[in-house]
Amino acid sequence: MHEPSTGNATGLTRRRLLAASASAAAVGLSGCLGTRDGPVPAPTVTSDRIDDGWRLLDESESTVFEQAYGPVTVRALEHTLIYEYVSVAEALAETFDASGSPVVFFATRIDLRPALDGLPGGVGRDRLMAEVETAAVEAYRAQLRNAGIEDLEEVDEGTTTVTGGHTATSWRFEGEFAFDGELPLPDGSTTDVSEAVDVTGRLAVWHDGTDVLVSGGAFPSESITAVLDDALPSSIDADELLESIADAETAETLATDPADFDEELSALMVSVE
Repeated sequence: MHEPSTGNATGLTRRRLLAASASAAAVGLSGCLGTRDGPVPAPTVTSDRIDDGWRLLDESESTVFEQAYGPVTVRALEHTLIYEYVSVAEALAETFDASGSPVVFFATRIDLRPALDGLPGGVGRDRLMAEVETAAVEAYRAQLRNAGIEDLEEVDEGTTTVTGGHTATSWRFEGEFAFDGELPLPDGSTTDVSEAVDVTGRLAVWHDGTDVLVSGGAFPSESITAVLDDALPSSIDADELLESIADAETAETLATDPADFDEELSALMVSVE
């Protein structure tokens, strides 16, 4: 997908490359092309959906990587927001005393210092974006593991259009979210439930002309109630059981159609700026 770009490929001599990097640094000091001093601003989720049912779990800032491109050393600094869908997390905690959630969303702003966009002919841009994308995928896997989602496999790569008309590289993943606990049965006994719900994950990375933005998340590929129904004795209906041991809202949440989560996550991902 990416074509590496090197100083030799462009015919630049070492002297010219040094001059170009100095020029890029000067441009960076002027505040253009994404180079700034101080903390990296938090990404902005412009969709109103983020205020309806989602809660901020964590906020972090770190150095993604520090990489030399010829005589120029680029630092990639990030600011990340991680959210979970409240109703699903609470329904799982109430029903199974489970931690984590298969419905998560995150947004990241990556600030490149200095921004290699300032180099003549875009020297190093493709290589730099490849580094950023690799780091984003690794961070994404780690974030989903922290949410309890395991065995993540990449199944598709393409592009999508995000806020501002920018084109993002996008990926689709598949994984599993395991949960276990005891459920009371109508006869007064209990049954152990240890199951895994299939999960769909999405990730997008793009350059908005200033920073690199990353958005992603995951949601169940099947309703949690359907997974429970397969795990319970054939004589017991999962919907009826959940309605008898939990409130109506919890039962409804666990029966949510995956398409609803897909729509929710997709709208949030493209709204990051």
